[in-house]
Amino acid sequence: MTTIIAFQLLGSLALLIFGMKIMSEALQKMAGPQLRHILSAMTTNRLSGMFTGMLLTVAVQSSSATTVMTVSFVNAGLLALSQAISVIMGANIGTTLTAWIMSAGFSFRITDFVWPVFFVGILLIYSKKYRDIGDFLYGVAFMFFSLGMMSQTGKAMDLGHNQSLIEFFSSFDTSSYSSILIFLLLGTVLTCIVQSSAAVMAITMVLCTSGVLPIYLGIALVMGENIGTTMTANLAALTANTQARRAALAHLAFNVIGVSWVLIVFYPFVDTACSFVGLDPSSSSQTVTKVSFALAAFHTAFNVTNTSILIWFIPQIERFVCRILPEKQAKEDESFRLRYIHAGIMNTPEIFVLEAHKETLLFAERMQKMLGMVKELLHEKNDKNFKQVFERIKKYEDISDNMEIEIGRYLEHVSDARLSDETKGRIRDMMREISELESIGDACYNIARILMRKHESPEDFIQSQYDAINEMMKLVDKAINQMLIALRERREDTSIIPSNSIEKEINELRDELKLRNTSDVNAHKYGFGIGTMFIDVISECEKLGDYVLNVVEARLGKEQ
Repeated sequence: MTTIIAFQLLGSLALLIFGMKIMSEALQKMAGPQLRHILSAMTTNRLSGMFTGMLLTVAVQSSSATTVMTVSFVNAGLLALSQAISVIMGANIGTTLTAWIMSAGFSFRITDFVWPVFFVGILLIYSKKYRDIGDFLYGVAFMFFSLGMMSQTGKAMDLGHNQSLIEFFSSFDTSSYSSILIFLLLGTVLTCIVQSSAAVMAITMVLCTSGVLPIYLGIALVMGENIGTTMTANLAALTANTQARRAALAHLAFNVIGVSWVLIVFYPFVDTACSFVGLDPSSSSQTVTKVSFALAAFHTAFNVTNTSILIWFIPQIERFVCRILPEKQAKEDESFRLRYIHAGIMNTPEIFVLEAHKETLLFAERMQKMLGMVKELLHEKNDKNFKQVFERIKKYEDISDNMEIEIGRYLEHVSDARLSDETKGRIRDMMREISELESIGDACYNIARILMRKHESPEDFIQSQYDAINEMMKLVDKAINQMLIALRERREDTSIIPSNSIEKEINELRDELKLRNTSDVNAHKYGFGIGTMFIDVISECEKLGDYVLNVVEARLGKEQ
């Protein structure tokens, strides 16, 4: 019988975690396309950032989801560190609603009301249009069902008459700070292991409402949960960039500072928080309702007070985490690595698309740098310097190949997830973007190889040929700059007209130079061999312009 009850408790916890996960992910998918704009528009100052984090967490019912999402946006360069800290502070307030919902689940027979929600949810799940709403309702139903089951299991366990358990918890002196610290540490460790503060809060409520765990020790567990829940974001940020790791560290620092000052005034603070729901922490006879609501009241009082104090010290917290995690010395990126894509940091379509887009933009910037090297190679006469620049171009060509493969693999992996038609279309467009960017790298390398042939030959371009190539490269550079503008701006704010205009100029110049080359060769201004190399450079530049235009078209979702 004991084994069955134990499995019921574990199963209820599993359903709680599963329900909150399904509910959170469904809400993130529904709001996904708007998340970036919501966060950027509503984090203009520390107060608006705090309210944004609070409302977002109330919506997705997971401070971990909000925090990891925020860290992901910092990693993608969409949020500044100070903005992220204010959002994270708001998330700590928003998560207190979960504790109140759980208190209601422990106080009332809530399982009777979930069956209609299950029924409506399963109907909507099979509807393509309303599938995410169905997932959300299913998650809500599982969450409340698990809370009801946990409450019933707690009563069935009859922990209040378990003498050995009562004696174990009674061995801890609730008036001793050492006992408080032990349970604070226990709450931290349990939350780190389970990776769900809601699950540990549920266990705390089971123990406290059964009467075996004194309210002071239960509140110490709740304080530990606040620290333990920060581990999710810190683990997710391990492979992220420095700014993202700073945001995750700021979350940890914020909660550790809060727990530290509350420990100094622990007993009067707890007594005040419990008085809001009419509970006397020192009394041994309390109703289940008062105990569960007392835990929620403390959780709210702690996070609201801590945020109200520390929100005015965001610049100091920012300086602190920057000192702990200093920026590495910037070096020229001559080796392949992805900067924004980090598997596992956040599993929502909006983050997938944002990470891939930022990586694609970085890819484009590298191709611009590669063209700059080709322009440098054109005028380099020193043999040693020429070969060094050529080797760098060759290395960048390898980088472009690797970036296409790795970003493509990431997008292929993402496309296996359940995505909206809009997101699927955006992923197809990015697949095309990276393919065209790799072709730009190939074109730059081809030009470099032609220039290497010219460098090794006894002939050289005459001044008019140099002038013509410079004019063509100036147009290509202009096209790449316009491409970067298109990649940096929102699709809705970008026009294809400037890129089409530049492409027309490139084509007209190519045709003009081909005719001029034929005339100059016939007039014996230079030999056929050097004329061929000249036209090869011009042709590759024109192809490069085509690839650039293709990137812009893909960015705007236009068909080839």
